[in-house]
Amino acid sequence: MSSDLAGETAVVIPGPEGDLEARVMGAAALEAGSGRDGCVAVVCHPHSQHGGSMQNKVVHTLCRTFREAGLPSVRFNFRGVGASAGTYDAGIGETDDLLAVFDWLQSQHPLAGIWLAGFSFGGFVAARGARALADRGEFLRRLVLVAPAVVNFDFDGLLPVPAPTIVVQGGEDDVVAPDAVIGWAEALDPRPALVRMPEAGHFFHGMLPALKTRLLAELDAAS
Repeated sequence: MSSDLAGETAVVIPGPEGDLEARVMGAAALEAGSGRDGCVAVVCHPHSQHGGSMQNKVVHTLCRTFREAGLPSVRFNFRGVGASAGTYDAGIGETDDLLAVFDWLQSQHPLAGIWLAGFSFGGFVAARGARALADRGEFLRRLVLVAPAVVNFDFDGLLPVPAPTIVVQGGEDDVVAPDAVIGWAEALDPRPALVRMPEAGHFFHGMLPALKTRLLAELDAAS
């Protein structure tokens, strides 16, 4: 491991198609197993074919939110993004990348549980990963989906999972139709907690502090 200028720790994680580039926020807490309830959060970035990467500002905001909630977090580049090996695979291979990150965490650190989060396309990957982890009987504790791309990818059968789920949706989203996300979330049983941000667009421009505040309040309420 080596520390980067942002105070995170750069790591290389073995993936299905080669190495995955990643950053750990709160590496000391992860090493000591002293995060909230012994858990760690893994955050998935938006669509790599449209400029998405772990450098995305919503991804950064999610990691900072989890830090304030007491969890270390891992953000990583999917295959073919940045220094991560491989090529785009429509969310299927990217789910394998996510599971490789989870397996790496389990091999390095005894975890009491894992939280998953994803933004847009990353929400699809996180939902697929959540289903895979639940089917494996793994330690899924929380799922957070921000503007999940339910109109672009097939979410059928992925949710619900046996973990508290939060869906965050902006009312001015011009990429993922807000009504489609809200209708999808409200049709789930059990229904996830739904955080509506009426003035937020897809990328939460000018709304990132509010996103963190609203999500922290929801995480505290669900504790």
